[in-house]
Amino acid sequence: MSARPPTRISVAFATRAQTAVMVATVGFFLAGCPPEQKPVAFPWKTAAAIRPIIPQPVATRGADLPEVTSIPGDLEPPTLRLVPIRSAPPRPRVPAPSTSSNDAVKSGDGPLIVPQMTPAESAAAEQEINANLSAAEKNLGTVSGKTLNAAQTDMANKSKGFIADAREAARAGDWPRARSLAKKAQVLSDELARSL
Repeated sequence: MSARPPTRISVAFATRAQTAVMVATVGFFLAGCPPEQKPVAFPWKTAAAIRPIIPQPVATRGADLPEVTSIPGDLEPPTLRLVPIRSAPPRPRVPAPSTSSNDAVKSGDGPLIVPQMTPAESAAAEQEINANLSAAEKNLGTVSGKTLNAAQTDMANKSKGFIADAREAARAGDWPRARSLAKKAQVLSDELARSL
């Protein structure tokens, strides 16, 4: 086997090939991305000119149609029911409070379930309730001659309501409820006195 001598590429050819590759690469980078094409807009001027093609009814002969002799008796004409359109949602229906159960609880006629307390616990609760109520009444007394804004008037009215309810609960022997209401009255009246 005879070895072939290596072929030599002329320097001029290699230089031309390198130059061509370099020019093509530079041209590729200089060309950049292709321009963005905008979507074709629908021509609205022609929209009015376009009319649908309505198919023509096919003429049928009388012999092709079945003959109707009678209408079945079980078919009734449909009844239409009109439903009013509402612009706002319907109001929720709230049942009226039963006066018989509320009156029985307020007047003390109905059964009242209260937790059993020892005499010492009831005496301590009564003392705490009286202290809270006297503090609330003292705060309301300092506010009585002053002009109040709407929020302060609301606090004063709520505090008076808590005092009345606490006294009623104490008369009924419901010490936990009376203690809670008296504490609410004191806290609310303290806040009212601080707001002046």
